[in-house]
Amino acid sequence: MEFREARRGDSPAIRDVARRSLQASYSLDAAAITAAIEEWYDTNRVQEMLQDDEKLLLVAVEDGQIVAFSDSQVTGERTGELFWLHVDPDARGHDVGHRLFEATRERLADLGGEFIHGRVLADNVGGNTFYERQGLQKVGEEEVDIAGTTFVENVYAEVERTGVEEIETDEGETVYLDRENQETGSVAPFYVVYTDETGEDIWGYYCANCETPANAMDAMGRIQCDDCGNARKPTRWDAAYL
Repeated sequence: MEFREARRGDSPAIRDVARRSLQASYSLDAAAITAAIEEWYDTNRVQEMLQDDEKLLLVAVEDGQIVAFSDSQVTGERTGELFWLHVDPDARGHDVGHRLFEATRERLADLGGEFIHGRVLADNVGGNTFYERQGLQKVGEEEVDIAGTTFVENVYAEVERTGVEEIETDEGETVYLDRENQETGSVAPFYVVYTDETGEDIWGYYCANCETPANAMDAMGRIQCDDCGNARKPTRWDAAYL
């Protein structure tokens, strides 16, 4: 099996795999699936993704046919977000998903995404189990809109590969960044920052979008990065997708 980056001419095959995968994995109606796929993977959209150095559209090819693909992107500091991993139902049960996941992880690492996050709709039992089998753990929830309907998606991360690391604030203070603990931001995640290695007292947050600490919080619990405008909402969305 060959794993390669997608090409412009792959758009029809990518849409077909996505359609068959969604139909097999989710209780979405046909109209919603069609609308979502045309929005995400029409020829122009695929071309835009291929021209973006931070995006990765990787296909699995067997006997000249695309049987699976992954849709991912490097976001923030050393983080690779795996948004979708679709395997044609006829190709499932042959380790295709695991091999594509590993190939995707390697390519994201080459692009600077050392820490991988995976996303899957909460009601996709098989998809959640898949990420757990890859050694990832659920670290949060977010929301995603598919054809006008809001769905909850679970966020998974390789927590064993992250951990607490020392960083320095603009004032020269040493604080401790925990990549295992994050909050949703309007542009990119905020990681929790502690005053010491024990993680007992929160100092503030770290903006993954522009890679700077931020600890100014208003009375409603809202954090905003002064450098890029990335904002942490006052309350969690409690959502997810894949």
